[in-house]
Amino acid sequence: MSASPPTTTMGASNVTPIKRPDVISLNLKGKSALYASWLPLLKGGGLFMQTTKNHQLGDEVLVVLTFLDEPAKLPMAGKVVWVNPAHATGNRPQGVAIQLPDNEIGKELKKKIEGILAPVAKSDRTTHTL
Repeated sequence: MSASPPTTTMGASNVTPIKRPDVISLNLKGKSALYASWLPLLKGGGLFMQTTKNHQLGDEVLVVLTFLDEPAKLPMAGKVVWVNPAHATGNRPQGVAIQLPDNEIGKELKKKIEGILAPVAKSDRTTHTL
């Protein structure tokens, strides 16, 4: 007499689907676009991206950044830390902001952005977030 192996079933309620991060392309072609997207008040800095996809705070996203005149695209992972809903006050565009990663890529990007925006750092011009 042979024993048959026990059978187990995993119902759909026991399986948590793996959520892949959304991919957002951000093309910052000029200083004014960079200024409007930059969030200097975040630890390490952050960037706002226009998107019509719904995101929640803490969502993982992958940003493919094209920065000013540089031909290379910079992939960067981050978490959503700011959400502008559709029809946000002040006519601000719908989208999300991510905090720059706490690694060499994030630190170099922050340094570069702050260098470019230094002449207008104290400006009172509106941005996409504030």
